[in-house]
Amino acid sequence: MTSFDFVTLDVPDVAAAERFYTAAFDLGDRLRFRQAAAPSTGFRGFTLSLTVSQPANAVAYLDAALAAGAASLKPAAKSLWGFGGVVQAPDGAIWKVATSTKKDSGPGVREYDQMVLLLGASDVAATKQFYVSHGLAVGKSYGRKYVEFETSPIKLALYGRKALAKDAGVPEEGSGAHLLTIGGDAGRITDPDGFVWETSVLAS
Repeated sequence: MTSFDFVTLDVPDVAAAERFYTAAFDLGDRLRFRQAAAPSTGFRGFTLSLTVSQPANAVAYLDAALAAGAASLKPAAKSLWGFGGVVQAPDGAIWKVATSTKKDSGPGVREYDQMVLLLGASDVAATKQFYVSHGLAVGKSYGRKYVEFETSPIKLALYGRKALAKDAGVPEEGSGAHLLTIGGDAGRITDPDGFVWETSVLAS
């Protein structure tokens, strides 16, 4: 299984980002930050998600993010598939917190089951093949619509760019840098949509 250990976000203010993410999500070494240097406008082509065990946990995360300064893109609500909401961090990164369960089994806590990076691919099938050729194993695949790879501890998945923007509640248009780097053991590669992997490992 391919190791996907952390995400590095390029942000305008590293200290401010560290304060926000600690208050909102408290993900520790799964997130790193560096000073943004490249321009970027509109949708950056990815979302980050936390899957949780119950609606109350989703609300706990979303409320903490809003209190820390995030903007609401989709308020927490029930849907056909479960319960969740979407916020945008002050640095512009989009975060979704969701669960497939519609009923609570206990009080809300900030605990998540899985962190997921969803990349908005211009051609899901082509990007899938790119990652397979670099050693990633496919866990789930739904034709040209959605692909999930067997990566750990962070899950990597592909979605069509237009569909991902719609799911996030933002316009599809965007240009410039993604302002995100993937940290894992796949080597130093750049995928067809310009997402970059770096080989740095988490400190023990």
